[in-house]
Amino acid sequence: MDFTKEYLHSVMFEFKRYKTLGDTTFSQLSEEEIQWTYQKNENSISQIVKHIVGNMHSRWTNFLTEDGEKTWRNRDEEFINSYTNKKEMLTAWEKGWQCLFNALETLNENNFTSTVYIRNEEHSIPNAINRQLAHYSYHVGQLVLIGKMLKGEQWISLSILKGESEAFNALKFNS
Repeated sequence: MDFTKEYLHSVMFEFKRYKTLGDTTFSQLSEEEIQWTYQKNENSISQIVKHIVGNMHSRWTNFLTEDGEKTWRNRDEEFINSYTNKKEMLTAWEKGWQCLFNALETLNENNFTSTVYIRNEEHSIPNAINRQLAHYSYHVGQLVLIGKMLKGEQWISLSILKGESEAFNALKFNS
């Protein structure tokens, strides 16, 4: 496998992994919990998702031909008004990820060396993708932490439980 295909396969896998962490977090939360904030000026899960989705649509729409910061995006609004319910949030979440995945699927060895722009700043394709992967993983980590705080003892872990690494490794490597 050449570098371009290997890289694109790797980032697609990582983006899907972070989407799954978000999906699994949302499946554990109620309508009320997605709107909860720690303090008045903090962001709810719903607001963070609205920001992620706004970023995805801006960055990945016409990825190769337009600046990633679209004139139609209202970033500040993403943090003011959240989705009105969980279904609306999940629908937007899916559309944001689909926009990203569709854009990644257009990339190949013929356009991989193109230059793209984010806020008028030049980026290579790998740099632009890495920037977004880091951004989304940062926010998905916030979603998971808030979900874990809200659910407490009822939280279903998304990772290997504390004290379970040895058993996990024995199962994984002795299969």
